[in-house]
Amino acid sequence: MRRSSGSSTARSPLVVATLNRAKGRELLELLGDLPWDVSLLADRPGATLPEETGLTYAENALIKARAGARATGATALADDSGVEVDALDGGPGLYSARWGGAGLDDAGRNALLLERLRDVPPARRTARYRCVIAVVHPDGREGVVEGTCEGLIAAAPRGRGGFGYDPIFFFPPLKRTLAEVDAEVKHGVSHRGIAARAARTLLGG
Repeated sequence: MRRSSGSSTARSPLVVATLNRAKGRELLELLGDLPWDVSLLADRPGATLPEETGLTYAENALIKARAGARATGATALADDSGVEVDALDGGPGLYSARWGGAGLDDAGRNALLLERLRDVPPARRTARYRCVIAVVHPDGREGVVEGTCEGLIAAAPRGRGGFGYDPIFFFPPLKRTLAEVDAEVKHGVSHRGIAARAARTLLGG
């Protein structure tokens, strides 16, 4: 999967260092208009990323971006993100993508979160999505930016769009979950959309 403007002018390569294709598609949509030749690390045969051993989103994003830059020799961009639920003391947070163990998919993790919040009243189901994006250049320059989106955890999944916790992440200004709005609307308000716009300053766009 690759995005470019189709211009004949040579563009520097930018690799999105993720093996999660849903996240990769979203980042390509958010970054595709930049003056870079943007591609996904996941599209490269045999692509791998190291274990996310960081203690913060920024550390994990940098682990992935540095690995992407080393593997390709190109500028690399990676994100780390999660949903932070106040009634769970900020969990699952950093561990959102692997919460509940490797045997759970997105639907399973959503179900687990709803079960944990079963007796929590609506007013106390406050949460936020957080995304940190790291950019690492081949010459060693690095930068990190962040975006957040405040919302509530819905009583049940709604909508078929997005991925991850989007079906249960209710965004009050739109009165919809992020899975109920189209991609363009989501990009305008989401944690990843906000972080991606901030990342443009690191990419000269």
